[in-house]
Amino acid sequence: MGIAREVFGDSLPVAERYAEFLADAGVVRGLIGPREVDRLWERHLINCAVVAEVIPQGARVIDIGSGAGLPGVVLAIVRPDLKITLLEPLLRRTTFLNEVVDMLKLSNVEVRRARAEEVAREFAVDIATARAVAPLERLVTWALPLLRPGGELLALKGERAAAELEEAQPVLKRFGVRRTELLQVGRGKVDPPTTLVRVVAERVPRRAKGSRKRSS
Repeated sequence: MGIAREVFGDSLPVAERYAEFLADAGVVRGLIGPREVDRLWERHLINCAVVAEVIPQGARVIDIGSGAGLPGVVLAIVRPDLKITLLEPLLRRTTFLNEVVDMLKLSNVEVRRARAEEVAREFAVDIATARAVAPLERLVTWALPLLRPGGELLALKGERAAAELEEAQPVLKRFGVRRTELLQVGRGKVDPPTTLVRVVAERVPRRAKGSRKRSS
């Protein structure tokens, strides 16, 4: 808990209430596996919280396929300056998320029940996050249309991060993306460090195809 105190600071009591709810209702409702309870902090909460290291102050964030709120709820707890939308298509999960937001009094969070492709024209956010949602080549097609020009997708990935980035190159080229990188955050706080794939939307993705036609 020393690391948790360092990461969450004054927000640690809120994070503790969230952890308790995950370990209880989250397991009962099938959002967290029973085997994850003993490692909620290092594998889930701290693992997600350190993503805040690379998110700018006051950013507008959308968490795609938020599920139990990882990483969206955790980021809202550790960074109250962020404005976060938890995007989740399943009713039972959005019900859970709304309960979490109300219980923790997270005034910087809204819950939206929808698929990313259904709301693409409604958002132009600074940051899109996703954890254990889909392979990167599919995820970028959902995330990029939600970003403002210059906005970033931060995808939490595991040991296949580099391979997924390589596999996603045809899709990234189709969207006109030229800036991508692998990042590790949380060194000294979580072992192993959290691996992120950062994809920068250098132009508005939904217009990319039309732009190519005009230039040909």
